[in-house]
Amino acid sequence: MLIARLIAEATGLETRLDAASKALEEAGMPVAAATMLDFCGDVLQISVPHGDRKQAAAILAGHFGDIDMLVADHDIEIPRLFVSDMDSTMIGQECIDELADFAGIKEKVADITERAMRGELEFESALRERVGLLEGLGERAIDNCLAERIAPVPGARTLVQTLKAKGCRTVLVTGGFHHFADRVAEQLGFERVVGNRLAVANGQLTGQLAGPVSDASTKLATLVEERASLGEGARVLATGDGANDIPMIEAADYGIAYRAKPKARDAANGRIASEDLTVILSLLGIPRSDWVEG
Repeated sequence: MLIARLIAEATGLETRLDAASKALEEAGMPVAAATMLDFCGDVLQISVPHGDRKQAAAILAGHFGDIDMLVADHDIEIPRLFVSDMDSTMIGQECIDELADFAGIKEKVADITERAMRGELEFESALRERVGLLEGLGERAIDNCLAERIAPVPGARTLVQTLKAKGCRTVLVTGGFHHFADRVAEQLGFERVVGNRLAVANGQLTGQLAGPVSDASTKLATLVEERASLGEGARVLATGDGANDIPMIEAADYGIAYRAKPKARDAANGRIASEDLTVILSLLGIPRSDWVEG
């Protein structure tokens, strides 16, 4: 059984649903039922007896457009583990790009970041190149950057706190840096942080990393490790936006691409077009009365 949940505009909904249902049937996935889940924010739930969840997601997106959606191959449950990317997912910025602005090289660094997140560049080499460009920047710039530039996306804290209240373990895993991630995690309520470390000497960035690189394989390994500790049958939610998030998105029961680059979006069985992350709570079927407001 496939369960698809989506949040779509009411205008023309019936027409689009009819067209999507026809396309699903032509793909060998006839719709068994379509109902509105009014208790969690007017979410449309579509049930299909069998099929491929990524194919179903692509068909639905083709008919409903850029929407908030989740497709699962089981009855959707509240996850017991939430693993999330940080930059451009839990916060609205790419920390290294904003930090580079303090060194006067934001445009150069941001171009490398964008290409890496699109999967056009190998992640580790792109990371080391960008970090190398920051050599000599004063460590105080990180505090200034955090205070002046870095902010959570709407709904981020409510999402994390509500999931925690429902018994879900929360982990922030990033290809970014502990200098930023530790404070973001504290602000939002994540219980564990995995990331890279910037090397510092005499109050300045050395242009090097301290310790092993946190990359796509690290994100996947963290998800696998955390899921194993919860025991068999634990549902996992993962969110991200870039190419280095794809392995963990694909490994999750609910792999959601948030305002993502095309490769990450296509790899996911859920996608968020809205800016506010609380739509994930609606897609999971958590009524607004249960949300823990940030």
